[in-house]
This record gives sequence, structure tokens and C-alpha cells, in this order.
Amino acid sequence: MSAQKMGVAELDKAKSVEMRPGLYRRTLVYNDEMMLCHFILEQGVKLELHQHAAVQSGYVIKGKIKFIKGDGTSFIANAGTSYIFDSNEMHSIEETYEPSEIVECFTPMRPEYLLND
Repeated sequence: MSAQKMGVAELDKAKSVEMRPGLYRRTLVYNDEMMLCHFILEQGVKLELHQHAAVQSGYVIKGKIKFIKGDGTSFIANAGTSYIFDSNEMHSIEETYEPSEIVECFTPMRPEYLLND
């Protein structure tokens, strides 16, 4: 699949999509190889254990989130924390302890994140 390139975006003009209650995504820039997204997570948001082909790297702008990896290890990501999950690496969000804001990069891009944009 070939995605149309989106080379410039402004956060306040990007459409917010509620992916599930309390979890909002703004798809910012992308091409076939990479995608940058902004997420807002309300306190208490959880995300089930999952995996995807895209490598996922992230940076916590504000908040406090507990991530669980498929091997059972976990880590707390506070403002200023960066992280990466390899392709097809199982991971989840066990708890969002406070309202949080993160940016994440996916490579290759995730075509499902173009839906509803």
C-alpha cells in the first residue's frame, strides 16, 4: 500500500480521533516509511497486550504511564521518558496514573491510523 505523503502538520489543526474512551490520537506527518502521532490519554486508560509490524518509539511529554512488555517486564514512563518497542514485540499499557500526553513514531507507517483522519 502506498500512502499519500503528509509532510507538514500543526498539532492544533490535526483532527483528533477518539480511538477508545479516554484515548485520543492525532496523526501528524507520514510517508510510506514512517508516521508521527500525538496521543492524549486520560487518567485510568489501559491498552490490552498487542503487537504490530511497525517499530514504535515514543516520548512522554507529560503524565505517568505503566507499560508492560510481552515477557512480563514493565516500566514506568514519566515526562521526559523515551521508549521503543521492536516490530511484533508484545506490549500494553497497564495503567495511566494521571492525564498523559505522548508522541510516537511508527516505522513503517500504520495505514489504519489514516482511517477517520
